This record gives sequence, C-alpha cells and structure tokens, in this order.
Amino acid sequence: MYTYRTLTAGLLALTFAGLGMTTLVKEWKSGMVWPEPEVITPGDSNAPPSDAIVLFDGSNLDAWKGGEKWKIEDGYAISQGGGIATKEKFGDIQLHLEWASPEKVTSRGQGRGNSGVYFMGQYEVQILDSYENETYFDGQAGSIYKQSPPMVNACRPPGEWQTYDIMWTAPRFEEDGSVKSPAVITVIHNGVVVQNNYELQGTTHWHKPPGYVKHAETGPISLQFHGNPVRFRNIWVRNIQPIVGEMPVEETETVTEN
Repeated sequence: MYTYRTLTAGLLALTFAGLGMTTLVKEWKSGMVWPEPEVITPGDSNAPPSDAIVLFDGSNLDAWKGGEKWKIEDGYAISQGGGIATKEKFGDIQLHLEWASPEKVTSRGQGRGNSGVYFMGQYEVQILDSYENETYFDGQAGSIYKQSPPMVNACRPPGEWQTYDIMWTAPRFEEDGSVKSPAVITVIHNGVVVQNNYELQGTTHWHKPPGYVKHAETGPISLQFHGNPVRFRNIWVRNIQPIVGEMPVEETETVTEN
C-alpha cells in the first residue's frame, strides 16, 4: 500500500532521474527529544476533561471566596450580594463557563444581564445580555472591557445558556516592573471566536485607561455581581503548560597528545 509520503518520495526520485542525477531523499528530523504527551479523557458537552479543576459542578461554591452569598438552585448559581473569587490562584489557563442573563428584560444597555469574569482579579471579559441591546461596543458580551469589542456579536436571546471558552496567558514582568510580555487572550463565545490572541493593554477599568502594574505570577478568577441575577453553571479550568523537549548534547571525542 502506497502512502502519500512514499508517493511523494517516488516523484522526487523520478524528477532527479529525469535530470540525469541519482540521489536519496532522507526524511528530516529535528533531533529534539520530546516527553510523551499526557493522555487525558476530553469529556463531552456536559463533562469537563479529566485533568480539569472543577470550580462549580452545580452542587456548591466551596471553591470560591464569598460563594456563600450566592444562591444555588437546579444546578446553577445565581449572582447576588457581591462578587466571588476562587480560593486557588492561576497563571496560564483554559477556562470554561456557562452563563445566562435573566429571561425577563427589565433594563437596557449595561443594565441588562451585566456581569464579568476577571482573570487574576484585574482583567475582565464582559458578560452582558447583548441580544438586540445597544451599548458601547467595548462593553458588550465577549469584549475585553473598555479595550477590545468582540469581533462579532454571538449572543443568544435572554434566558438562554451561553458558553465562554477562554485561553488566557498571564503577563510577565521584568524585575524593574516593566512588561516583559503582555497578557494574551482568546475568547470563544457560543463556539465562535470573538477575541483572537488579543494582547491586553493592561488592567480593565470603567473610570481610567488601562495600564500594567507588576503583580504576582498567579491570581484568582473572579465573577462579578453588577446588580443583575446572572446565572452560572459548569465552570472548570485547566492549567496550561507547554510541552518542553531537549536537544541531545553531542559527545565530542577528546584527543590527548603524548
């Protein structure tokens, strides 16, 4: 049975033969020695991957500071009484959460289903009922608040469940506090990419421009209470660590003169 690789090699051999040359085509290899990738169970639409840290499975908010303020019913948590933050701190992560704005619309603009998910307690991805709801674009659902509007509005109608899948790379700082590399984020809203490797300009605020101030390498994930009873369910996170290989050191022969 011929594979694409053998057919390609054969064509190269024929080409060289037609030019009156004989050569051998050898597969290129980097020489890098890679560790074997860990085997995990990816899960499905209702279950997290086997290596995920479950932050809320519908039963309790024990993983969160301030979780006792929020109401839990029918497998989801309802925001009330203030924001909550994870007890565990994270750096580079993949985050999955599902949220739903109130089904009954009683306000407009920033008053409709307003909440937010904060990384390291300082960088916000906006949660908002943006279905047929006019507001400033860098404040609608899927935006990096006051920095970057979503590329498209992928919001479902009020009351329906929405998903965020977010890849977060934390900023790095030099010893003197200057930015070595900015925070980078990709946001997928209801299966649609709305932020693609966006480099944050700094922390997010409603009353002042963004800016970086050196902070710890890890920080909590926070969910905002903005006066609206936004619901949440199925929240989990995975720590992201790049796989690292090694290039073998070539041994050199030592010649000793007598």
